[in-house]
Amino acid sequence: MAMAGEARLAPRNRLWRLFGWVGRITRRRANFMLMLAAMSAGVVWDALHPRHWRRTVRSEFRRVLRQALGGGLVTTTLTAALIGLGMVYQALYWLGAAGQEESVGTVLVTVLVREVVPVLIGLILLGRSGSVLLTELGPIQTGGQIRTLQALGVDPFATLILPRGTAFALAAYTLGVIFVLVALLSGFIAGSILGAVQMSIWSFLDNVLTAMHPADFAIFPIKLLVIGLLVATTSCLTALDHQAHETAKLMPRGFVRGLLAIMLVSGLLSLAV
Repeated sequence: MAMAGEARLAPRNRLWRLFGWVGRITRRRANFMLMLAAMSAGVVWDALHPRHWRRTVRSEFRRVLRQALGGGLVTTTLTAALIGLGMVYQALYWLGAAGQEESVGTVLVTVLVREVVPVLIGLILLGRSGSVLLTELGPIQTGGQIRTLQALGVDPFATLILPRGTAFALAAYTLGVIFVLVALLSGFIAGSILGAVQMSIWSFLDNVLTAMHPADFAIFPIKLLVIGLLVATTSCLTALDHQAHETAKLMPRGFVRGLLAIMLVSGLLSLAV
């Protein structure tokens, strides 16, 4: 009888263990998302109040901004040139061959400006500067410097996270504008050299601008700013939330979380257009 009772309880115990495992994973992920949302909202709120921009915060902001722009500028320019040759030139060539050259602006705005540029800028910023941020803040967390700052009366959020979040957001916007300009110009120049373009550069740019809806002028910068902010806050939270024995998982975990944040923001804001 006892063995029969244990046999009946075994499937139930396995089911409860499965529910417990799913609950722990869900709670951990939900906790991270809530902390990420709170951290990002805190950066936006503090950035709008001048009293938080003390001299040390401004100095750290300028340093991180120079690193993010300098580290991503070459990669952004080269990637944009390749996208210009592979996408803009192809659009000019095939639409011109089909007699639909006036539709090139609509195609480039729909594909390049709305979708490709924000995602690629987020990936460039994550790979170039997000990894640097992880290596900077990871040892600070495990070495106990955060507690030292708090003991000295220094706010770690204002000193470490606020300048990085705002710097990454501005860097993403700047690099995104550069990306669009380089991609359009490189594609047009290649098309002109190879005889695939029959319009002037000004007509081409006017075609692209005319194809942009009023919402595009708002969604494009918002996408870049939010993606840059989330790359920074995701990396900061990942670095400050890890333990000493998880150092080997820090970089892959930060990259995966940052990638998911980029894709989620891009998809949600695309639905708003």
